[in-house]
Amino acid sequence: MSDKIKYEIEFPIQSSPQLLFQYLSTPSGLSEWYADNVNSRGENFTFIWDGSEETAKLLGKKNNERIRFQWEDDEDTSYYFEMKIVVDEITKDVSLIVIDHADDDDEVEEGKMLWENQIGSLKQVLGSR
Repeated sequence: MSDKIKYEIEFPIQSSPQLLFQYLSTPSGLSEWYADNVNSRGENFTFIWDGSEETAKLLGKKNNERIRFQWEDDEDTSYYFEMKIVVDEITKDVSLIVIDHADDDDEVEEGKMLWENQIGSLKQVLGSR
């Protein structure tokens, strides 16, 4: 199996870090923008889209700052996806940085487009532009 490519995308978001974190870290928040439904049992989160299910393990989180998951398929690897909230010290602008991994360059582009769509949905839910 070849190594996956790590990529990072930054999205400016008009929201408080506290509110944004609720949408990134809770099943009810995630099911408003990321998946059709999200359930959690302990550190295992089940994401449901159009009847198909994917399970991810919560690897870690720091309140109002970041959350990191690992898909079940990537178990025993160093691959994960992370959503990190960054606040500019001077302007107080809030950004969401997404870190993810893909198998090849085509999948990186596909992944970025998928994240752009998902974050677009998140911004709508938040009332952010």
